[in-house]
Amino acid sequence: MTRPGLPKLIATDLDGTLVRSDDTVSAYTHGVLDRVRAAGIPVVGATGRGPRLTELTRNDIRAADFLVLAGGGRVVDQSDPAGPVVLRDVRLPADVLARLLADLEAEVGPLTVMVEALDHHDAPLWGDYHPSWPYQDRFEARTRAECLAGDVIKAFVRTADHHVDELLATARRIVPPQVATLTQAGLGFVEICPPATDKATGLTVVAQTLGVDPADVLVFGDMPNDLPMFEWAGWARVAVANAHPMLRAAADEVTLRNDDDGVAVYLDRLLSR
Repeated sequence: MTRPGLPKLIATDLDGTLVRSDDTVSAYTHGVLDRVRAAGIPVVGATGRGPRLTELTRNDIRAADFLVLAGGGRVVDQSDPAGPVVLRDVRLPADVLARLLADLEAEVGPLTVMVEALDHHDAPLWGDYHPSWPYQDRFEARTRAECLAGDVIKAFVRTADHHVDELLATARRIVPPQVATLTQAGLGFVEICPPATDKATGLTVVAQTLGVDPADVLVFGDMPNDLPMFEWAGWARVAVANAHPMLRAAADEVTLRNDDDGVAVYLDRLLSR
């Protein structure tokens, strides 16, 4: 339930929430977020995008004081005048991922697997080619052995025979939460992250740095990977109208679609009250 007054921290997902279907963020949205910061409220971009997409992320949410990247695996403080400071950086061990994939394939059959192993600017994902992956320009075909040669930021898996939500439910039944965090972000792939790594644990790092109680945090999202931060934040949980049914069910309020600048419209009204 929305609390009175103004929140002390605002966090928003990007793709499907702040970013429109044409991969742009409107000038109106940038302007509203600037007003939020001018009101003394820190802004956080909370995204599944890995650190290899940091520059793209900064461009999409220019007002962000902090970035929660890789679904919580990398947290960056951008407010230090001396330059960005990494507050959190966790990875999934390759041997753990190998066992997990073997267990999952024993249950559901062959998987299409991609891994995010590199964190430099515009680094490619490695793994099995799949035509549905939307970012083919940042992909490099590699063998499973090459993909599992070192620890990874996260992995992506899919099958031809399971809807992503069905595969996610099956994977969560097989893989204990202390082994890995499993979610999906609307790309048709189940995402495999290190244990205790999600947007809520990433935002916890930010909140502790700022001395903000989760009860004073407002969040926006659209997909199941936003559910942990919806469960964590207490000021209000707002879904965009195009959100996954699970997220709409968890939301306190629903704003307009991402293509209609739903986050900015909500914040504009909030600041104008």
